[in-house]
Amino acid sequence: MNERWTRARATTAAVVVGAVLLLTGALLGRPDVAVLGAAPVVAAVLDWRRRPSQAVQVRLDAPDESPPAGVLAADVTVVAPPGAAAVLVGVRRHESELDEVLVRVDGTRVLPLVVETMRTGPQPLAEVDAVGMGVGAASVSEPAEPAARSVVVLPATRPLEELPLPPRLRGLTGGHDSRRPGEGGSLRDVHQFAPGDRLRRIDWRVTARRSPRLQELYVRREHALAEAAVMLVVDSRDDVGPDPATWRGTVRPATSDSTSLDLARQAAASVAQGFLALGDRVGLDDLGALRRPLPPGGGRRQLDRIRQALAVTSPEGEPRRRVRAPQVPSGALVVVFSTFLDDDAAEVAAQWRRTGHRVVAVDVLPALRDKHLDDKQRLALRLVRMMREDRLATLADADVELVAWRTSPGVGLARLARRAQRRVGAGAR
Repeated sequence: MNERWTRARATTAAVVVGAVLLLTGALLGRPDVAVLGAAPVVAAVLDWRRRPSQAVQVRLDAPDESPPAGVLAADVTVVAPPGAAAVLVGVRRHESELDEVLVRVDGTRVLPLVVETMRTGPQPLAEVDAVGMGVGAASVSEPAEPAARSVVVLPATRPLEELPLPPRLRGLTGGHDSRRPGEGGSLRDVHQFAPGDRLRRIDWRVTARRSPRLQELYVRREHALAEAAVMLVVDSRDDVGPDPATWRGTVRPATSDSTSLDLARQAAASVAQGFLALGDRVGLDDLGALRRPLPPGGGRRQLDRIRQALAVTSPEGEPRRRVRAPQVPSGALVVVFSTFLDDDAAEVAAQWRRTGHRVVAVDVLPALRDKHLDDKQRLALRLVRMMREDRLATLADADVELVAWRTSPGVGLARLARRAQRRVGAGAR
């Protein structure tokens, strides 16, 4: 198996120089010159005879669970055969070299690997290769079989203080005051005692004021608590970065930039986390794929399902044009996450609003960088912006509420939540 290891160029050059010095010393009768030439030749021969007989192996290990966006951690395991002095390990990601390090390996060594990423969804973690070096750098091995690993990066979430509610709450329990009478909510009214009222609901102060002789009893009635049904709809057809020059698809967006789909994943996961923390039921659908949506549900496991479904959401070629908007639960709040670069998402949102749903359109187009564009590209971008602004204005005229995720989304959602708080149980304007 020694054919896996070849003589290093530096060793070959040292042998050639040493042989020339030996020959020169022998021809000129200069033993001192011959001794200078003998040293590199002898060292190269001894080191070459001690070259390893097996190949270098490298392995990339990462956790099986999907990590969140930010810092990805993995372990690089390098196995060197006996006789190897060091191993040169190289790490690449997205066809660009990240780092290269020369390490000493005594049998097996585990190296920590940390990769920072702004992107979410399926993506390559890294590709690692290794080249072994023999004693005295006299020999080098063939490159080891590269080790690669792909991961699915979950979208990170951001806290949202206030969220808008649908026009009609549902369910027999929850975290919001409904319009129907019940228990657990805020004060609804004070009413005369009737069969079925609980004695602990008697308001003795009101009773003493209205009926001093206690001929009639008055009880405090409250609003019942209910839950909201929320449907998150992600438009996965567009995945554009902040550089408009990459929108044609010939050039990939920079790995350090968050694309519109990354923002949509983060926004949907954040909104889902906010509603689920209040005890509401949240579902997920995708405008770019004709598949069964994730039905509304509650709890921590529902948030994990939504984050996992968002992470694997990606453009799937040219989608089929929808004849009608997808079906959503009756009385649900619909939150649409899209760039609104075409009419499809806007038309679907307007259809939902016409059927009585409260619809919030979340704009996930990143902040654009256009200073490096030429005149033709600037003109094309200006036309796209004008059509997009007209589209958003049409949505506003259709009573669809707009929020831009790139500029203080928490403030925009809180403003929509406070707009509907005129009366208990009112979720829409």
